[in-house]
Amino acid sequence: MEQQRNILLILFLVLSLFLYWNWESDKLASAQRAEQQAIRAEQMLANAAQDSSIGKLITLKSDSLALTLDLNGGDIVDARLLKVMQEQGKDDPFHLLMDTPDFLYIAQSGLVGRDGPDSKVRPTYTTDATEYVLSEGEDSVSANLVYEGEGYTVTKTYTLHRAPEGSAEELRKDPNNHEYLVDVTVKVDNHTGRDLSMGFYGQLKQTVDNSILTEGSNPFGMVAAAYRGSAYSTTESRYEKERLEDLVDLSNEHNNLNVTTTGGWISMIQHYFVAAWIGDKNATNTIYSNQSAEGRDAIIGIMGSPVTIADNSTHEFKTQMWIGPKSQDQMEAVAPNLDLTVDYGWLWFLSIPLFKILEFIHSFVGNWGFSIILLTIIVRSVLFPLTKAQYTSMAKMRLLTPKMQELRERYKDDRQKLGQETMKLYKSEKVNPMGGCLPLLIQMPIFIALYWTLMESTELRHAPFILWITDLSVYDPYFVTPILYGISMFFIQKMSPTPVNDPIQRKVIMAMPLIFTFMFCTFPAGLTVYWVVSNCFTIFQQVIIYRSLEKRGLHVRTDKNAKNA
Repeated sequence: MEQQRNILLILFLVLSLFLYWNWESDKLASAQRAEQQAIRAEQMLANAAQDSSIGKLITLKSDSLALTLDLNGGDIVDARLLKVMQEQGKDDPFHLLMDTPDFLYIAQSGLVGRDGPDSKVRPTYTTDATEYVLSEGEDSVSANLVYEGEGYTVTKTYTLHRAPEGSAEELRKDPNNHEYLVDVTVKVDNHTGRDLSMGFYGQLKQTVDNSILTEGSNPFGMVAAAYRGSAYSTTESRYEKERLEDLVDLSNEHNNLNVTTTGGWISMIQHYFVAAWIGDKNATNTIYSNQSAEGRDAIIGIMGSPVTIADNSTHEFKTQMWIGPKSQDQMEAVAPNLDLTVDYGWLWFLSIPLFKILEFIHSFVGNWGFSIILLTIIVRSVLFPLTKAQYTSMAKMRLLTPKMQELRERYKDDRQKLGQETMKLYKSEKVNPMGGCLPLLIQMPIFIALYWTLMESTELRHAPFILWITDLSVYDPYFVTPILYGISMFFIQKMSPTPVNDPIQRKVIMAMPLIFTFMFCTFPAGLTVYWVVSNCFTIFQQVIIYRSLEKRGLHVRTDKNAKNA
């Protein structure tokens, strides 16, 4: 029994250290990234002001998105999320796409193939205005970019939509009008006197910035930080990831992707946000990767098969982009598997249902903090039979202590015989020696999965709870919940079986509440709320279980009666 407790103690300490290192490094990287993006945003705006004077950049703005389009190529070179702030309490909108001297993250598109204008030199488009803004009473706004080729005309149209009103279920029914969904249509009007052959491509290009790519690293790498890199989906694979540095590494086997699929999408993802090109779901597309000539920028794209456009006819290439937060319900409706860009790590199969339950509760409660509390109660209630079995097993093991000691003395020189007789004793007494470990082993992955759920779900970003907790995705500013966690952990220890007689081990165990209190000071408030409520529920469960065991004549040794033993 003592050996089991030591093993579990070590596992719990190691797990907590992994989460601590992970959260600390991710928090530091996030702060550094926010500072870098603020500097880059200022540089971009300065450059935009200069370029606008010569008519190269235009703006397209809805109530949720502000895009800057470069008329040379018709690319999106800047995207600001007007309803999402860079930092809580400030008015600076979040910059997702940007083009600065030291950092590039843009969305490119065009026509390639035998007659595609982008196969030679990027075409220069013209427009009838330099700014397109969503008008009052209108549901959408479009910018038409026109290029006159040799006997043909290309019109590239970007369309933004007003933020829709209604419930989440209503929005799922009409995903094509989402506020972060960009409709892109390229119309070709052929008057060349011959057939044209060309196909559409859309790609994302981002600078491989080591200071960003190494965010959230830890010495062991067991629990990775929020992923930042590329991802794509095909008919053969629902979700694949490729690190940006792998896309520019010519020696890497993942360099130069060339995957054929029906439909599909490509993306570049980061903490809470994603930019993605969504291929025509009925067309055969090729997902590819590349790098800039100097190897500074990574590229991932999706390209359709060439289409023949007869003389005196027109053809429209239609596609969509997602530029915004990782709103799971909407992305799931927009394209198959696009919601998987919410990267919950290796325990996604637990994190996804946990979030679904959390979201369902929130639809009634309206507060993410109280939703977390109710989710905690549900999880602990489901685990109650295992928790009861754990303490029952501990009580039975305690009753076997005299017999175990007798076996150790009888077979102290024959370890093999001792093991055989011990197993016979367990079998005859119907005791499972691992019965006390199972609930903890089950709860650990649930704890990790919930950690990822709270860290990756953009719905919790800047979500207030009550009073001083104004953002559940960051640490408690006054450390009230970590202190409550430490106090509740102390009471659990006083009530729990503690068959550890070694004085050093007992001191380590008694110091754990203080150690974890300091550790939880850096955890997101939402996770700390979960753990405080979980501990309180554990105390309530222990009272019920102990009374039940006492009625059955099974007495669980606690820290109090251990001193009197």
